[in-house]
Amino acid sequence: MFKLSDNYLAKDNLFGKSGVRVPQYDQASMKMNTSKHPIWVHFGGGNLFRAFHAVIAQELLNENELKSGIIVAETYDPEVISKIYQKCGGRHLSVVMKSDNTIEKELIASIAQAIYCNKTNQEGWQQMAQIFENPSLQLVTFSFTEKGYKLDDGNGNLTSNAKADMQNNPEEAVTNMGIITRLLYRRYLAGQYPIALVSTDNFSQNGLELRREIMKIANGWRENKQVDQGFITYLENERLVSFPWTMIDRITPNPSLSVGCRLKAEGFEDSALVHTKKGTNIATFTNTEETHYLVIEDNFPNGRPCLEKAGVIMTDQQTVNDADQMKVTACLNPLHTSLAILGCLLGYDTIATEMQDEDLKRFIVNLGYGEDLPVVRDPQIINPRKFISELITKRLPNKNIPDTPQRIASDTSQKIAIRFGVTIQHYVTNPNLDVKQLRFIPFILAAWCRYLMAIDDESKPFTPSPDPLYQQLHSQVAAIKLGDSNQDKVHQALASILTNQEIFGNNLIEIGLGEIIERDFLQLIREKGAVRRELHYLVTQHSYALPDH
Repeated sequence: MFKLSDNYLAKDNLFGKSGVRVPQYDQASMKMNTSKHPIWVHFGGGNLFRAFHAVIAQELLNENELKSGIIVAETYDPEVISKIYQKCGGRHLSVVMKSDNTIEKELIASIAQAIYCNKTNQEGWQQMAQIFENPSLQLVTFSFTEKGYKLDDGNGNLTSNAKADMQNNPEEAVTNMGIITRLLYRRYLAGQYPIALVSTDNFSQNGLELRREIMKIANGWRENKQVDQGFITYLENERLVSFPWTMIDRITPNPSLSVGCRLKAEGFEDSALVHTKKGTNIATFTNTEETHYLVIEDNFPNGRPCLEKAGVIMTDQQTVNDADQMKVTACLNPLHTSLAILGCLLGYDTIATEMQDEDLKRFIVNLGYGEDLPVVRDPQIINPRKFISELITKRLPNKNIPDTPQRIASDTSQKIAIRFGVTIQHYVTNPNLDVKQLRFIPFILAAWCRYLMAIDDESKPFTPSPDPLYQQLHSQVAAIKLGDSNQDKVHQALASILTNQEIFGNNLIEIGLGEIIERDFLQLIREKGAVRRELHYLVTQHSYALPDH
């Protein structure tokens, strides 16, 4: 048996005997170097960070390209810090799940320090400020999902917390953007040191969004005389503060009980899963897929680690944007979200099982190749057609990636504007395309409205995944019942949803999609089994001429 705290540098270490790769550096020395000369801070201590960013840092440490580790900061869930990072000494087991049923195991020790960065934790609050005041800090990365950046309520209005952050002293910040801006202000006061703020969250033009939200907070402080104009000038100077755009891709579901049991059977003592009071699912290990991409705009005013030596693609902003648009708005995320919505309605509990359903597979093939691919600009660094093929034939069907439609369906209202709205906009603005000819995108939007009823295709209630707008949206369709055929009733129920440009990026009724979506929705609520029937009809009667999958 082996456990995380075992000495991996010993000649006869138990990790090697169990087929686990170990770090090629001394963790204690790395931690000491980090405390003196921090280089990399990451916000968001979840599974993607542990399975991807921490592994990148480990590769660089192994190659002696990096002397300091990562300082991870968690703003939301203190139990993630106390029950995982601190309890495990900053170590975890990385498990890469291959489609041939084999796994690769690696002990990750690249995390130097883990801090709960919240004003309720004054020790961590001040520790993070001191780290940001250190001139050696080069980059701050982020992975706390789209909603972590939001300062509005989904209807374009600032939340009460955002308003409070803008009015109060920076030291009282409570939103993620307020916390980050407070730390930047401390860096500004310490010497206006340069820094790169690198969003690696899964949405388009993420660097632009991060900059926009931080500037909202900073300008609010200036208007309320909490900061001087010099701070605004500092943030606006890209030679001092940069916001590189990125594209990230690695499917990393919540830790799986079956993976934990397999690890335990192979001798890993620390295979427990943790479910925190705030709903975080995390463990002493991560399970992820073999395929991965990280593309970053090379704009780092204070220097950076040699990230390309760990497989990161460093390039210009336009190439990042092309790669990101390819993935997030066309070749992966819309397909994933479609499987999530339809999977929940049809009673599936894994993405891999859905891929055995011929109707669902044909749906995403038609969506990806037929409606999304025509608006994709080839980023050159990744071939879009091959990317879709790899996704459909290898990645999504991988039974060893225990991902669920319920996880992917979380926060759908925050994702639709990117995952479908961008492609819709292309069809609206391109004179060679006709938005009213779309069939698969309107269908999935109608299916999402059907999902909001919280009644599955067997006419049974189900619990929708967490979404900040769910209750508001559910109330719009709550009065609709299976079997309703009144078009006016459906129109009145859906109108406030389909005209919400914050959700879709367009007023769908104005551009001509509303009528199509309402027609599909009426069919989807006709009776028990209507979702399956309409899905099958769509993929057999409206398929594009596509590659054979």
